Amino acid sequence: MNDPLTTQDGEPVEDAVESGPDVIKRFAKTLPGRPGVYRMYNHKGDVLYVGKARNLKNRVSNYTRLGGHTNRIAAMIANTCSMEFVTTKTEPEALLLEANLIKRLKPRYNVILRDDKSFPYILIAKDHDVAQITKHRGARNRKGSYYGPFASAGSVNTTINLLQKAFLLRSCSDSYYENRTRPCLLFQIKRCAAPCTGEISADGYSELVKQAEAFLSGKSNAVKTALAKQMEAASEELDFERAAVCRDRISALSHVTASQGINPQGVAEADIFGLAQEGGQTCIQVFFIRAGQNWGTRAYFPRADKSVEPADVLAAFIAQFYDDKPVPRQIMLSSDVSELDLLRDALSTKAGRKVEVLVPQRGEKRELVQHAMTNAREALGRKLADTSSQKKLLEGVKNVFGLERMPRRIEVYDNSHIQGTNAVGGMIVAGPEGLAKAHYRKFNIKTEQDTGGDDFGMMKEVLTRRFSRLLKEHGDRPANTGEDLPASDDTSGDDMSADDTSADDTSVGTWPDLLLIDGGKGQLSAVQDVLKELGIKDVPVAGISKGPDRNAGREQFHISGKAPFMLEQRDPVLYYVQRLRDEAHRFAIGTHRAKRAKAALANPLDEIGGIGPGRKKALLRAFGSARAVSGASAADLEQVEGISKSLATAIYGYFHEGET
Repeated sequence: MNDPLTTQDGEPVEDAVESGPDVIKRFAKTLPGRPGVYRMYNHKGDVLYVGKARNLKNRVSNYTRLGGHTNRIAAMIANTCSMEFVTTKTEPEALLLEANLIKRLKPRYNVILRDDKSFPYILIAKDHDVAQITKHRGARNRKGSYYGPFASAGSVNTTINLLQKAFLLRSCSDSYYENRTRPCLLFQIKRCAAPCTGEISADGYSELVKQAEAFLSGKSNAVKTALAKQMEAASEELDFERAAVCRDRISALSHVTASQGINPQGVAEADIFGLAQEGGQTCIQVFFIRAGQNWGTRAYFPRADKSVEPADVLAAFIAQFYDDKPVPRQIMLSSDVSELDLLRDALSTKAGRKVEVLVPQRGEKRELVQHAMTNAREALGRKLADTSSQKKLLEGVKNVFGLERMPRRIEVYDNSHIQGTNAVGGMIVAGPEGLAKAHYRKFNIKTEQDTGGDDFGMMKEVLTRRFSRLLKEHGDRPANTGEDLPASDDTSGDDMSADDTSADDTSVGTWPDLLLIDGGKGQLSAVQDVLKELGIKDVPVAGISKGPDRNAGREQFHISGKAPFMLEQRDPVLYYVQRLRDEAHRFAIGTHRAKRAKAALANPLDEIGGIGPGRKKALLRAFGSARAVSGASAADLEQVEGISKSLATAIYGYFHEGET
């Protein structure tokens, strides 16, 4: 579909010295009048902008004009040192490719959808003879029927619990199902029909699966009607127990539809987008309507320059939004977007069927869109309030720790272990928009520790690995200008520091403005030694140690060259730093517990070559546990089905290494 047309002209990007309209003009001379996508690069080889065009030659030539551009576009043109192009067969294909590249490259001058979370779905899996209902994320490669998306995992879990009551489908894993000899607790509380032990026939269970699929496909009234008839028939036959089961199932179905909030009568499958702008920021609220039910809502805050029109922001957002998501049959917008017909054609091409994109003007659909806009305004108001409060806190941090500018990225470190075992280090990041969880990092401690654990050694290892990689990937820390960085995510200005143009660090940068360490002078000294060895001199570091009697609120702060000090107990900065420290501790200990649990569940049989799931299962059935297998003789092992004499010898040798 796509054939590369032109790459760098002449010397490599990093060696280029020319920039601006003259460079763009040289590329425009050789371009064809065909649809395609173009990329603009700066002297470092970073992508500045990705755009699409119906006619590449005409579109790129517009950048060679002097004057008539916004400040953002003028700055982009001035910084352009090279370009790349890809032609496509049609303009809708160019739009889809543009959206894919923007999401992947995150250029500085594009509207960016900031979201890396996949949506959860309900899956009725059919890769087993007995279908299973479960929550699913990620690639849809399991055989079965998928229903969604849902806005959150919580909404999926709630819906699945109610559906289990209504349709009695199993939710257990295949291995658990295969090993049942009697019904589990879910059967007792009437949330599963227990097909595992034959409490329901195969045909009866298949009928339940069909009813569940019909309900999730929007045929809820038909399913309720059929159940009502079954309840009446059971009552007439004086089978009141079966009638009560039908009654409870109808009640559960009614609860599913009632718990979804807004349930439009005339909309079966649609996504609804509402946009609000204020204070230079944008919020887009998305409602998911499936099977005539509202399956949740989610707010997005795309990165966009203040000069970009709302119609252009919404159009760019929607194209990126559906880059990795299935497209519904109907999309409703709160306002008109640029190139509406092109967007409709592109989404129809992606979906392989007709997709309706409309801006409702009246009726129920208009009310749905207005409701989405109201939610967008409220979400944006909350975010602006939080941002304002966060800015005041960061200004306080600047004053308390004597920083030259308001910090944009604060990194907090902590370790967790039990006597040196399963040791991990954790790093959390906070910035102008609060906790930046996408930037959290965990470190599995690799250095062998003493029995009691060496906290100083662990901290040194974590900091060495962190900053060695930072130097390797991003070079030296940019010079400190002494100016405060903006608390918002506006990247339109020309006063950004060099590290703020990173593709995946749009709000908190890459280099920290402050390191907070959970510990006193010893920990602080260990961190400073690491930074000194790496040649890093200008990263402020502060240690936080427990105060007298380890009371919260009496923490002592340690900064090189200053005596330890404490803050007033009601100081908002103290509360803020405490929250950061506690979050680092929570993250580190949570990571440690996960690692410890994984180690506890490790089966030594998994480490023996030649033993797969089948043979492991046979060994456990024969001996009961891995410990019993370890104590068995080679002759006993050989008696197990599938275990040859040579393999029995290998298993025995694994557990009795060094014995004669």
